[in-house]
Amino acid sequence: MININENYLKLENSYLFSTIAKKIEEYQENNPKTEIIKLGIGDVTLPIVPTVVNAVKTAMDEMGDVDKLMGYGPEQGYDFLRERIAKIDYEKKGINVTLDEIFVSDGSKSDTGNIGDIFSIANTVAITDPIYPVYLDTNIMAGRKIVYMPSTSENNFVPDLPEEKADMIYLCSPNNPTGEVLKKEELKVWVDYALENKSIILFDGAYESFITEDNIPHSIYEIERAKEVAIEFRSFSKTAGFTGLRCAYTVVPKELKAYTKSGKKVSINSLWNRRQTTKFNGVPYIIQKGAEAIYSDKGQKEIKDNISYYLENARIIREGLANAGYTVFGGINAPYIWLKVPDNLGSWEFFDKLLHEKGIVGTPGSGFGPNGEGYFRLTAFASRKNTIEAINRIKS
Repeated sequence: MININENYLKLENSYLFSTIAKKIEEYQENNPKTEIIKLGIGDVTLPIVPTVVNAVKTAMDEMGDVDKLMGYGPEQGYDFLRERIAKIDYEKKGINVTLDEIFVSDGSKSDTGNIGDIFSIANTVAITDPIYPVYLDTNIMAGRKIVYMPSTSENNFVPDLPEEKADMIYLCSPNNPTGEVLKKEELKVWVDYALENKSIILFDGAYESFITEDNIPHSIYEIERAKEVAIEFRSFSKTAGFTGLRCAYTVVPKELKAYTKSGKKVSINSLWNRRQTTKFNGVPYIIQKGAEAIYSDKGQKEIKDNISYYLENARIIREGLANAGYTVFGGINAPYIWLKVPDNLGSWEFFDKLLHEKGIVGTPGSGFGPNGEGYFRLTAFASRKNTIEAINRIKS
């Protein structure tokens, strides 16, 4: 008799965004003439920038040349991309990251979930609430004990330290879904905690390129000694519109150690490298050439123009909702706007109201955790026209 991993039975029957997609499909079947404006999932709408498109085309042409054909590449990523990451994302900001600490992957969603492979299921995991579902769901799948750290308007979306010792701590700044950020002094509290308790911080910095304000760290490694306690995840999905190309990277410092049951120190960098070489075949060459192109002067300008476009959308949503009487958060250093649901409606009630009365799709806050109930997330990734139209519909 084959047995299942019964931890999967503890999950919700459907992943949050799958549920939303099903509701949209049902509504559209019954209302085929209604133009739905989607401000729900964080999928980009601007096209891939020309510099990336040209680089991918060139790389594809190379694949058709027997003398330039690239087969299996290094599971950790090609040096040509890792060199650009190390220099531009870190060295120019005064942070030393070596090539063998960088692991190119197919997405931060994958990495933030897969990182648990190298840690014991006996570890206690601290997760902010609300938060991106993959952190929670993958640890439920593994069977780990989870403690929640409320992150609400009452504490200015800065979670308090857990009351019981946490071994693994997920932090996301700029935050998905709230759009809020952790300042340097706030992030230092967590680094100090991890140092004292021999914990690991899993820091999701997928939206760092949207940061506009000073004193907001773009990397956790801006905090002294953070390389001793933190793994950092970065993504090209929102930075350069790679949602359909799939490319990201994770930094695992060599200073970072974990422990065996007997107390022996083990290199986390080595363990992650072993995991990747066993279970991952690497990101395609043509995709990594596209990612490399965003680090050129022209590529940097093009992607920054796109980011500015989305940030302007965020401003339109944030200010439009505020003028309409809504209580709103985020949208300054992130492409997400987190709003308080009006009239004491539930998050899913508000979802249905927006969809059925206004043809607008957002994401119910309760889908991000218990403390997300009563809130709602909108994204800035629609077209400018649809963004303005959505706000006008809500105002009416």
